[in-house]
Amino acid sequence: MDNRKKYEHWEYIAKYDLDTAKAMFKTGRYLYVVFMCQQAIEKIVKGLHVLYVGSEAPRTHNIWIVFKSVFLREEYKSLVLDEKFDDKIKKYKPIFMKLLAYYIAERYPSYKESAGSEVTKEVASDILQKSEEAFLWIQSLNQFSKF
Repeated sequence: MDNRKKYEHWEYIAKYDLDTAKAMFKTGRYLYVVFMCQQAIEKIVKGLHVLYVGSEAPRTHNIWIVFKSVFLREEYKSLVLDEKFDDKIKKYKPIFMKLLAYYIAERYPSYKESAGSEVTKEVASDILQKSEEAFLWIQSLNQFSKF
């Protein structure tokens, strides 16, 4: 399978996860909303890693680590066609970091109780909206000048 096909696989499952987050929001399962947002953003970023770098992404759930392993390297950053790329990194890095906290909370029971009580409908709505926006921007990075 070539890198574009691998990216498309990651993109497909990332979209599925984002759709799942939307479904969880409708049912009031707010902790799962933020967890699925984290999964969606992680997977679309890992897909871009495969597309740009040509190898599997680092085995981590830290979105920022994977993102910077591609886009803070000049050889790949120079391929990006987005003129406001640096501004968007500054805008979306905080959501990447926030989503990591929700991954940890969902995966480890001792954190789940405290995180679950903090994820209100308003928090989940905000995270979902920001994740959808970030997702579209990250997804747009699949259009770069090399290929």
